[in-house]
Amino acid sequence: MARLGIRESDIDESFVRSSGAGGQNVNKVSTCVQLVHRRAAPRSLPARAQPGHEPLHRRRLLCDKIEEKALATRAGGNRLEKIRRQKRKRSKRAKERILEAKRHNSSVKAMRGRPSQND
Repeated sequence: MARLGIRESDIDESFVRSSGAGGQNVNKVSTCVQLVHRRAAPRSLPARAQPGHEPLHRRRLLCDKIEEKALATRAGGNRLEKIRRQKRKRSKRAKERILEAKRHNSSVKAMRGRPSQND
C-alpha cells in the first residue's frame, strides 16, 4: 500500500450482498466486504471479498486492482483510443475520399491492360 501511495484513511469499507451460490443467505444478508479507494473511486473497480478472507487479503486485492489499472492506463491508453477510433463511423467526407481513391485506382488499373486490336 505504501508503494502505491494508498493510506488506510483513503479506503472506504462497506458491506454489500455477495454474488454466486448461497441461496437465501446470499439474497438477504450483506455478507461481502467491499473496499473502495477514495482517490481512485471514479475510475477504479471496487475490490470485493467474502468475510472469510483476512483484512490483509482484501487490501491486497484492492492494491492489485489499483496497480493493474494504473499500468493499463500508462501502457494501454493509446490502445483503447485506437479501438474507439476504429469503431467510430466515418464522416461523409471520409467516405467520399475513399470512393474517389477507388475510382482513381480503377482507372489506373484499366490503363494497364493491353491495347485493343480494333483500331
